Amino acid sequence: MLLQRCRKSGFTLIELLVVMAVIAIMGALLMPTVTSTMDSAKAAKSTSNIQQLVIANLAYAAENDGYFCPAQSANNRIRWHGARSSSTGPFDPTKGYLSPYLGNEGRVKMCPLFSEMLGGSSSFEEGTGGYGYNATYIGGTPSNWGSPSCISRVPHPSKTVMFTTTAFAKSKGVQEYPYSEPYEWVDPNNNLSGALQPSVHFRFRGKALVAWCDGRVSQELPSKLGGTEYYGGDSVREKIGWFGPSEQNGYWNPDYTGP
Repeated sequence: MLLQRCRKSGFTLIELLVVMAVIAIMGALLMPTVTSTMDSAKAAKSTSNIQQLVIANLAYAAENDGYFCPAQSANNRIRWHGARSSSTGPFDPTKGYLSPYLGNEGRVKMCPLFSEMLGGSSSFEEGTGGYGYNATYIGGTPSNWGSPSCISRVPHPSKTVMFTTTAFAKSKGVQEYPYSEPYEWVDPNNNLSGALQPSVHFRFRGKALVAWCDGRVSQELPSKLGGTEYYGGDSVREKIGWFGPSEQNGYWNPDYTGP
């Protein structure tokens, strides 16, 4: 009698299959929510990282007569994100122009989502964290690319780019890239002189993080993906391009007069 009761209290194979099916369905239903939450957490961390870069650059300007951090030195061995001992050597991310203003680590923090996209240490611009500087207009000037701009030369800081999430497309995926390129390069006479390879990376569910000169950070949708390719990559596939208007180089240009 006791044995019969034990047998009756167990689960049948059909009941176990039903329970397993219910668990699988619940897991499938919850997975998008879990993924969305994780993506949101990564975006929040990356937003904090890029905002720290703006704060660091403003602190640099406060100690340098209002001039922003240079994008790079004349000999190309020191950049905003690091320094190297030779023109072809690796960058030390603790010796860039902004390093003294980036906390105890003295380096740019890596975007958590971008770190998952990199294939080993194959980038030749390591140390950027997946962020790029508006070198053409803030880290330099059209007449003298190595000379940074001054706060007083940015009349509309709320619509002038300082940093964005960036990447360069190459034959096998993406690599770090230190500059947020506008639509066109600018010659010493301030003339737009041809297309650049895109570098703004729209990696957060099709959006890019943009840190403006007033310290605000926003998520922007692309206005164009893809363009000139120098390293055999596919910028469209990797979601790399530009946002906003292209006239006058748009929001990269402090003197942009459009909306």
